[in-house]
Amino acid sequence: MRLVIRGHQLPGRTCGGHANVHVGLQLKTEPVGLVPADAATAEWVAEIQTVDGDFRGPAVQGRKGDRFVYLTWGTVDGDRFTMFRRAKLMLADLPDADEVTVDIALTDEHGMPRCARLRPPAISIR
Repeated sequence: MRLVIRGHQLPGRTCGGHANVHVGLQLKTEPVGLVPADAATAEWVAEIQTVDGDFRGPAVQGRKGDRFVYLTWGTVDGDRFTMFRRAKLMLADLPDADEVTVDIALTDEHGMPRCARLRPPAISIR
């Protein structure tokens, strides 16, 4: 499956006492595709394989039967990324399709970067 994650309504580069905030897709332990949190939109693409009913791929996190991908929020200082929050997109919540697009409102109701498990109405899946 080709998973396309599209973010909108980013919280801003400064929020909750954090400065130079960025968000990226987490591959293993590192963020990739970092986008400044004051961008109009953000997009990441992850290739997800299904093997014997289990999800696999560099962006896949978690134990078998409870797999997900992370969007990781952090501050950037030079080449250093310091994570302070993550959002979890559960792969079992996605339809079985060759390509799935998930649209996410990346700011929560408190004006902070959206975190924890992503659910409607904050996300829409197509």
